Amino acid sequence: MSHTPYGYRIENGKAVIDEFAATQIKELFLAYLAGDSLTAAAQKAGIRTSHSVIRKMLQSTRYLGNDYYPAIIDPITFEAVEAECIRRAEKLGRVFEPKIENKIVYPTTFRITEGAKQFDDPFEQAEYAYSLIESET
Repeated sequence: MSHTPYGYRIENGKAVIDEFAATQIKELFLAYLAGDSLTAAAQKAGIRTSHSVIRKMLQSTRYLGNDYYPAIIDPITFEAVEAECIRRAEKLGRVFEPKIENKIVYPTTFRITEGAKQFDDPFEQAEYAYSLIESET
């Protein structure tokens, strides 16, 4: 098993909710929905960590509950936070669409004509031989 998420602890091989930390998680989600920044919401909730960790906490579906972790956050709050994250990113111009690259078609069939010239310099001979190659596309 990997790292135990904030808000849980392991007892007898099972994840149980750490009530104090779970309260902080709920406060974090609500403060973010109230309009606070990631850092400000974490400070209000009493969580001291970087904004990138806070962002990952807000995205963690473990807080919704699964076979191993009991639920701390209800689905409505979680979806509202996801929508708010997207809204803020769009407002700040931080939503990037993937660039559509033009597909380059490389010729795969070639034709070479019979060479009639002979050069003493191997580089000139190679240059001449390459000049005889014609693409068929």
